[in-house]
Amino acid sequence: MMMESHREYTIGLRNRGLREYTFLLCRSYALTLFPNAWFALQALGVAHKLTSIDFPIQKAYVTNVANGATKEVSYMGINGTSNGPIAVHRSALLETLAGELAPGTIRFSSKLTSIRTITIDDEVSSSIAILSLDDGTIIKAKVLIGCDGVHSLVARWLGLMAPEEIYQFIDEGKRAGFVPLTDKELYWFLTYNSSLKVVAKGFNGDLAKDFPSVLLEVVQHADLATVTWAQLMFRYPWDLIFSQGCKGNITVVGDAMHPMTPDLGQGGCLALENAVILGRHVAKSLLLNPNSHEWLVAVDAAKAIEGYVKERRWRAVGLITRSYFSSLVQQGGSGSFMNFLRDTIFYGFLFHRFFNVQYDYGKLPNVTLFSEFDVQTKID
Repeated sequence: MMMESHREYTIGLRNRGLREYTFLLCRSYALTLFPNAWFALQALGVAHKLTSIDFPIQKAYVTNVANGATKEVSYMGINGTSNGPIAVHRSALLETLAGELAPGTIRFSSKLTSIRTITIDDEVSSSIAILSLDDGTIIKAKVLIGCDGVHSLVARWLGLMAPEEIYQFIDEGKRAGFVPLTDKELYWFLTYNSSLKVVAKGFNGDLAKDFPSVLLEVVQHADLATVTWAQLMFRYPWDLIFSQGCKGNITVVGDAMHPMTPDLGQGGCLALENAVILGRHVAKSLLLNPNSHEWLVAVDAAKAIEGYVKERRWRAVGLITRSYFSSLVQQGGSGSFMNFLRDTIFYGFLFHRFFNVQYDYGKLPNVTLFSEFDVQTKID
């Protein structure tokens, strides 16, 4: 289980002629964005608009509450580059990305309830997705990209198994920490191996009573009325390996594709990576068909989406696996074997490799075709 305070809202997007509605569940807590995420934001042209602390976090201090031993962990990569994250407000990131869209292109308070597809009688027998919203609205989409989180309806429609809840019954199985957001704000968290009964009782601060005073002071200054428990979710790696991940012109991005435990802080980073890679495959398809005004109903859309899934599958599988292993090691108690595994093997040999996140996938192609033709043809 994981504790954080949050607000919830839902948005939908229609971006530059690509008729795309994305239903997202967003919470206002922080994100720790590692270099791979900042590479994605640079590719999207918005990295400079996000403000936080002026430099990446260079090191962390991990304290074993049982014996009081503190270990310093460096975020410097194997090649001497900084792999440290920069913490930002999730709401600030969403507002920055939404600010790149023209007014009126965001649809608020929209919840997707069902999906079906129909085939268009054209030269390539293209299909479109028929989306039903809870307010009775029907949307016909030439391409559907599900970014609807761990409880993704689009992922279920694609046949991806529901994310598993994590229950780790390990002695002393809890972990907490905090990270600066600005000079006046901290982001803090507490994870605890528990059951739904504990979740139902809510958080009253008792779970933090055995932690050092520096953390207790943070918890005591928090408004516990805004604190909620959230079940940690993840998808089995083999589910991604053996599932399709897409069907025709429908796929998923973000937690809808790769829900993972938060131990590496890579969930949001990987979602930003996926957005850029998906955009690249779409852009390349457009460049190969510069005279096609009907790209979105042609077979090229399915090929672009299939290429995106193939490219991202093993990247997601690796991060899900490493995140889960990190969770087991860091919350595995304080026995002699676990201390050796955590302090010597994990922090001594694996940590730098797990956090070697200098994953730069270049820039997006310069595609100006959207201004040259209209792809918003109404589907009857």
